[in-house]
Amino acid sequence: MKLLRKTALVTGGANGIGQAVARLFADEGANVAIADFDDSAGEQTASEIRSRGGTARFFHCDVSKAEEIRETLRHAVEAFGTIDILVNDAATQLNKPLLETSDEEFDQVIATNLRSTFLFTRDTAKLMIEHKHGGSIVNFSSTFAHVGSPGYLAYHASKGGIASMTRAAAIALMPYGIRVNAVAPGTTLTPGLHRGADDTGDHDKAMDSFLALQPLKRFGRPDEIAKVVLFLASDDSSFVYGADLLADGGYTIL
Repeated sequence: MKLLRKTALVTGGANGIGQAVARLFADEGANVAIADFDDSAGEQTASEIRSRGGTARFFHCDVSKAEEIRETLRHAVEAFGTIDILVNDAATQLNKPLLETSDEEFDQVIATNLRSTFLFTRDTAKLMIEHKHGGSIVNFSSTFAHVGSPGYLAYHASKGGIASMTRAAAIALMPYGIRVNAVAPGTTLTPGLHRGADDTGDHDKAMDSFLALQPLKRFGRPDEIAKVVLFLASDDSSFVYGADLLADGGYTIL
């Protein structure tokens, strides 16, 4: 088991890729703290992990709120004693072009995606340094940190910021034995993808248009992305610092 006796905090762990990460980490021996605002799905995911012999706890957290982030970290440490691995997966999307994006909408995406990644990274790193055991932090960038599109302006900004912040944090935390990396998923079959398709007003047409852009002519699966996160979180990537690892089925090489 690659994460035996490690404790991992996974934000956005109730659904989609985060849920797949939580399940895989538990299968690899980690104690898993799931942070999410979806109480029902979060509790269900933690219960499912426990039913399979794993160790998991769910903690309600709206990652756009600093005080809830602080409370989540406090509860996780109370439950497990320490945090060895942090996965910053929680995020929101906004399918709006630049000229239609309001101040409030932009701020909400930045708070949920970029600011929460900063706060969790900073405060978890302090705990790791205090406990003197190093650690691994895996952020979620995106293909949209590498390419442009006519929509999703705020999402592009947040994910580009995460990619750049990952590199800076990797250098800043290297002296403490803390590795910081990111994964940049391509279009992955998650509830969020379906919600994005619904937002267009024609779900099936939107899904077909998303699929048409994929070189493999299929979407990624959450479990495929989770395996990349496991690599970055585990000692298998012990010489990897500040990477933004693309897992996009070739989307960005076209």
